Amino acid sequence: MQTVSRRQFLEGGAKGVAASGLTMSSLRAQEWARQAVDKSPRKREWVPVKYGNRSVESVVAYPQSRDKAPALVVIHEIFGMTDWVENVTDEFAEAGYLAIAPDLLSGMAPSGGRTKDFQPNEVGQAIGKLPPDQITADLNAVADYCRNLPACNGKVCVVGFSWGGGQTFRFATNRKDLSAAFVFYGSGPSPDAIPRIQAPVYGFYAGNDARINATVPPTQEQMKAAGKFYEIVTYEGAAHGFMRAGEQPDATEANRNARAAAWTKLKALKDSFR
Repeated sequence: MQTVSRRQFLEGGAKGVAASGLTMSSLRAQEWARQAVDKSPRKREWVPVKYGNRSVESVVAYPQSRDKAPALVVIHEIFGMTDWVENVTDEFAEAGYLAIAPDLLSGMAPSGGRTKDFQPNEVGQAIGKLPPDQITADLNAVADYCRNLPACNGKVCVVGFSWGGGQTFRFATNRKDLSAAFVFYGSGPSPDAIPRIQAPVYGFYAGNDARINATVPPTQEQMKAAGKFYEIVTYEGAAHGFMRAGEQPDATEANRNARAAAWTKLKALKDSFR
């Protein structure tokens, strides 16, 4: 498995929060996202995905279709499992994916709780302390769980945002049977891990995101040298976090447009995984 240093995790988390222009407490105040989830007509359920001595609390959202659907593992931001993560998971189900979003802080809060049981200003640091191999094992467990559901067609994709985008890229180096990886404004994996990637990787980036965009050209070169598929799109004028920020009531036009364009592409790609 690819490993990263504790410092890389902590620095990535802190910079991700700064780039978003938000505080941890403001991420908890997502009434608009909560309302959207509560109004959804789709079936959702929280399930404990168990393996070894771990139990990963995960939300599953089902598409309204008689046809079997590809599974999609949704990896949250550095902010952990928020109302927006639950909302976007439901939106993936609306787009036709059988979506599952694990709370990677499951069992890590005091008394064995998860994201909601931390103080808002503790979440980022707690995520930074997660063992990389545990993250990979959690993601493998939820991917296997979702793939084995009767509603799944046997194919598994992964998507993540910011910190979760970087984890999406890293997961692609550790799981060979992925059908696709969708990286939203996340950094690439270590160069020595790239040859292990088997799935096509699609990158979605914001024009106003110098920190992450500086990592893209080297990753393109490394993916090309390894003979790997890496297709990127950059939405000019949009900022880091546009998939969430573009849905907020006070969204800028650039973030709204980037989010809409990204959804168009994600929905079109789903047809490749029937």
